[in-house]
Amino acid sequence: MPPQNIIPIVTPLRQTGAAPILDKISHLLLRQGYRAYVVGGFVRDWLLGRETEDIDIAIDGDAIALAQKVAKAIEGKFVLLDELNGIARIVVVSKDEQRGSRENRGFPRVEWNLDFSSFLGNIESDLARRDFTLNAMAMELEQFIIAVSQSPERSEGAAKQAQVELIDPFSGEKDLNGRIVRAVSKQVFENDAARLLRAVRIAAELGFVIEPATEALIRGYSHYIFKVPGERTREELLRLLRLPRAAYYLIYLDELGLLLALIPEMSECKGVEQPRLHFWDVFDHSLQTVAAIEFLTRENALEYGSADMLAIAPWSDAIDQHLSQDVSSGSNRKALLKLGGLLHDIAKPQTKSVNDEGRAHFYGHTKEGADMAVAILERLRFSNREINLVKSLVYHHLRPAQMANEELPTQRAIYRYFRDTVDAGIDILILALADYLASRGPLVDMEEWKERCQLMTYVLTEHDKQQVEVLPVKLIDGHDLMNVFGLSPGPLLGELLAMVREAQASGDLTTREEALASVRKELDKGQCQAGQCRGTAVN
Repeated sequence: MPPQNIIPIVTPLRQTGAAPILDKISHLLLRQGYRAYVVGGFVRDWLLGRETEDIDIAIDGDAIALAQKVAKAIEGKFVLLDELNGIARIVVVSKDEQRGSRENRGFPRVEWNLDFSSFLGNIESDLARRDFTLNAMAMELEQFIIAVSQSPERSEGAAKQAQVELIDPFSGEKDLNGRIVRAVSKQVFENDAARLLRAVRIAAELGFVIEPATEALIRGYSHYIFKVPGERTREELLRLLRLPRAAYYLIYLDELGLLLALIPEMSECKGVEQPRLHFWDVFDHSLQTVAAIEFLTRENALEYGSADMLAIAPWSDAIDQHLSQDVSSGSNRKALLKLGGLLHDIAKPQTKSVNDEGRAHFYGHTKEGADMAVAILERLRFSNREINLVKSLVYHHLRPAQMANEELPTQRAIYRYFRDTVDAGIDILILALADYLASRGPLVDMEEWKERCQLMTYVLTEHDKQQVEVLPVKLIDGHDLMNVFGLSPGPLLGELLAMVREAQASGDLTTREEALASVRKELDKGQCQAGQCRGTAVN
């Protein structure tokens, strides 16, 4: 009879797409004389029938040196994760150059993340140092490969007899079946504070619950989050934000004491009352904005209204594809839109003033908030592209509602909006609608909501027309300006062309002759110096 922590698993075994890469690694390790186990999240996901790109391998030797050899053999990228504890990663990217849209190329899809770690003594000792019981299971690599191999030379009968032993000293499979996240020991968060966020992220990914004793440990160690390097915090936060119902888990992070430990600037938002049209204070409004974003982007979100409300909100395959674009490794536009929603009013406490009638104002909160968002994301080691997108979201989130008062915005206003917001214009429109919903809450007025949606739909439709029907026609270029007016190369050319392009988008210019006449008129006034051309904003 096998030991109590060894559980035979008899076929039908679940196949795995990782079998070929694991087969290669197994042969390399056998030649080197190592004993290896697949462990952690890979075993968990295999038992759940989930495919994963993350594979954890524990070996009884120098994992770093071995990972360097394996990386060379399988053409992967070696990454040293933890020299002290002997942990290294091999990143294997897809060789498919045609993956995804043109916007997403340049961020090669990670096919496998292979994490190698060393263990001393036996595998049970290694599992005792892991985070949660559902991650503290292992299977011998060679045995696992034999059992799940899809090689054609194996007979059907042999496959039916295959079995693999699950090493499970902490009853991880029981917790897996019970859909529970449970700490292996009381020291797990003290040993690695990144596990604080990981517990919530795993619960969110799998739809599991964190059991009460582990919740209590998280609350007790929440202040340890400052010890986690920004890169690891960023990774866990983005993985959470990419999930549906991220808003629910941000609220859960707050209940566990983690959200304010992670972003202490948000603590000042609690209890900051807003004008009467706002249902929540600044802090709760910020969380509700994330939920409203998930409602508008058709994710499983907190309930924000009826199907009728959602039906009139602007949405299309093009918007969905836009928000699905990668921004940096590990992030896409939708995740960063949620982050922008969380931070969009971060500076309201610092900018609040009350007039003689007792009405609150937050003058300048968009600019100051954008600066605060940059500081927060730099601390968490977000990339420059990620930071610039969130900065734009925070800085411009009031802009859509300001484009028109009682009338629809002009073609010029629409052009200037998308010019100034660069590639974030669509994202900001969604944020503006979410901001409105999260302001009114359950008191939202259906007619007012319909007007907001009609405005945003009109802006998107007219922008598409400008991009497809108007702006592709180049009326004049820099050579025309130099040849016709004798101008020299320099900033003035760009400003004159920008002036023409704006007038063209507005419908004021439709021919080459009209464009040249417009430029001549500006030059004749003698007022068109660098940075001063009428109709052109120079940032």
